[in-house]
Amino acid sequence: MTKIKDIIRHLESVAPPGYQESYDNAGLLTGDANQEVTGVLTCLDSTEAVIEEAVRKGCNLVVAHHPIIFKGLKRLTGRTYVERVIIAAIKNNVAVYAAHTNLDNMFRRGVNAEIAARLGLQNTRILAPKSVLYKASAAVAPALSDTVRVALSDAGAVQIAFHTSSATAEFIFPQAARPAIEAALGTAGATLFGIHAVEDPDPLIGSGMVGDLLQPMNEPDFLLQLKATMQAGVVRHTALLERPVRRVAVCGGAGGFLLGAAIAQGADVFVTADYKYHEFFDADGQIVIADIGHFESEQFTIQLLHRIISEKFSTFAAYCTEVKTNPVHYL
Repeated sequence: MTKIKDIIRHLESVAPPGYQESYDNAGLLTGDANQEVTGVLTCLDSTEAVIEEAVRKGCNLVVAHHPIIFKGLKRLTGRTYVERVIIAAIKNNVAVYAAHTNLDNMFRRGVNAEIAARLGLQNTRILAPKSVLYKASAAVAPALSDTVRVALSDAGAVQIAFHTSSATAEFIFPQAARPAIEAALGTAGATLFGIHAVEDPDPLIGSGMVGDLLQPMNEPDFLLQLKATMQAGVVRHTALLERPVRRVAVCGGAGGFLLGAAIAQGADVFVTADYKYHEFFDADGQIVIADIGHFESEQFTIQLLHRIISEKFSTFAAYCTEVKTNPVHYL
């Protein structure tokens, strides 16, 4: 019997919640983690139509990329689409889980790895590796190892390892997670010790990705191929520089904050989304910015989530949503 918490545990082994950004709200948003799974539906956005689709297909778990809840909800009256989604999910006993920036930040089986693979990039690496801030240990009785592992993971710890010979656990966590880590360990009867900063960036964790094309392409051909491959309705781009495209940087969703890193890594084109008018000037003749749209840049995350779940579980049906949740339409 597979429970929702089993799915969550597997998803978080791929994309630990401790690697989500501080503003994010990834994780289980509605539902009982101890409930048996009847089916899973993966999507980019958990809209009302997606919840209805989950009910029709007999799925009691929706795994989305974008969290439907970002800010605190003070009431549930159905006044907004967010409130209506939550009401529908609860009414129909559908759990909603989101793997967002923690999945974005993964080198292996992450959002940007999916984009890079579809564009045929080689020699890929994280565009802006993140520094893991703290490494620590805790004294843990062997009988409590499973309880402590779950508590640490829920609190934001990553790379958790237990050493039965010394009855200790070693783990890494971001600075923001420290209060939750200490509280979790205290509840589990363990004590945090041996804390020290880890200053070297982790080459497998971070924002964006950069890689090389197998063969150089001219800029117009690359942009046309980009549009077709990513099924984009339009590609908004800066002035072409009349030079071959050899290296490409990518970031699913709003990636403008990575432009400097893309230039520093020698990228000829930066593929991302959500660029504003004045931000296009920041290319400054050094790189071609190609904005393909937020939904378009992340839409294949639906299949990515489906693969991650299907590779581990086969006792229930798993589906990719058939609902196109892109709120942007093109004339």
